[in-house]
Amino acid sequence: MESVQAIKQRFGIIGNDPKLNRAIEKAIQVAATDISVLVTGESGVGKESIPKIIHQLSHRKHGKYIAVNCGAIPEGTIDSELFGHEKGAFTGATQTRSGYFEVADGGTIFLDEVGELPLTTQVRLLRVLENGEFIKVGSSKVQKTNVRIVAATNVNMFEAIKKEKFREDLYYRLSTIEINLPALRERKEDIHLLFRKFASDFALKYKMPTVKLTDDAVALLLKYRWNGNIRQLRNVAEQVSVLEHNRTINAVTLQNYLPNTGSNLPAVINNTKSESDFSSEREILYKVLFDMKSDLNDLKKLTMELMKSGDVSDVQKDNEHLIQKIYGNDNDEDFENTVEDLEVLSIPEHSEVNESVSTDIDDKYHFAEEIEEEETLSLQDKELELIKKSLERHNGKRKLAAAELGISERTLYRKIKQYDL
Repeated sequence: MESVQAIKQRFGIIGNDPKLNRAIEKAIQVAATDISVLVTGESGVGKESIPKIIHQLSHRKHGKYIAVNCGAIPEGTIDSELFGHEKGAFTGATQTRSGYFEVADGGTIFLDEVGELPLTTQVRLLRVLENGEFIKVGSSKVQKTNVRIVAATNVNMFEAIKKEKFREDLYYRLSTIEINLPALRERKEDIHLLFRKFASDFALKYKMPTVKLTDDAVALLLKYRWNGNIRQLRNVAEQVSVLEHNRTINAVTLQNYLPNTGSNLPAVINNTKSESDFSSEREILYKVLFDMKSDLNDLKKLTMELMKSGDVSDVQKDNEHLIQKIYGNDNDEDFENTVEDLEVLSIPEHSEVNESVSTDIDDKYHFAEEIEEEETLSLQDKELELIKKSLERHNGKRKLAAAELGISERTLYRKIKQYDL
């Protein structure tokens, strides 16, 4: 078994990152078997090197090695490309054609961007993985093939499975062994090493002196995010080598070749999503109902005071804070105009027979006896829930919670006592 360092030299892999070394070790270990391998990693990290290592170290090294970019083949023709077709199978099929699985019999097929395969093709591929059988497009004859499949993708496979864009059973057949290649930003020690290698290659190619980076340029190189990974780094090295006359590159010059990807500051993102998109609307509705209940109770209290006293000015004076809460600071005049139109009920003095007053006196204010009517249990539950949430958001500070709920701190304190919070 060849060493990791020997494999790096043989296949031109540069870097000493532990994650990269582990990926190469796994490729060496599985090469001697026929196990299906799934190579994962971001675009541009060099996933195409792993299937080459696996093929060259396997007993299939004398067979064909075919690399297929599944994302570059149109959906209508991909079945024909992979499995072949019979003459007349579709418009333009003027002769029988062998597919990649037939041509690569005894060798290795590398399916790049396998996450882009259509669902119908995924079913055919699953059958090949299970028993090595496939059927050409337009044919009814089952054919056998003996190929080793190595797939690669930069797609989040679990997310694709969740969205029903990729078959779960196919994923588990492909990923018997999964090899993940780290992103370039996770291999900071290798970034400058790769840049120097690329700069040396381009100097030789274009017959010009090699560019060198100053310390501040190296620091900028390491700090940059490299969304395009090794492919992007190679392009930057080529641009600098060709366009710059001064062969010593500082940070200011290098910055001109690095696209501005925005701030690298961390951001808090809520990935969880409610079952319903109307959860926040429901909470707003409960808040409105809660406010309405509070205003209704205040109005009941104010009405009772008016019925007991009969004097509008005294009631207004004693309940000024309540009136301001209901009608606002600028609506005192409106309140006076409103209460002047009210017919004040003369309440009889309390007596032992007071309980039977409602049966003896037939008047239109008999409903005043039911002021303390209990609200429905569900509304009380929602009121309790809103109070709890508000207190949690403000770390138990009643003043802030009361302001958010639109009630006085005293009322909130009474509610806390009522619900034993």
